[in-house]
Amino acid sequence: MWKIWMIFDPRRSLIALFTFLFSLAVLIHFILLSTDRFNWLEGPRAARPKASIEHIVPMVPESQPRAQIG
Repeated sequence: MWKIWMIFDPRRSLIALFTFLFSLAVLIHFILLSTDRFNWLEGPRAARPKASIEHIVPMVPESQPRAQIG
């Protein structure tokens, strides 16, 4: 194992390792903050009402005869 440290500079390798691990931790935390379930700062968002499609039937006045179908 000591021969590996003869190839790589220990200070440079450890700084690179810690920098990578810190950036990975920050990335994971930002991903979790963007989800609804794991956002510990704002809490869960209010449930959005589901969009409903209404079918509007035009009213025909009683004085006009209705069209016969079929």
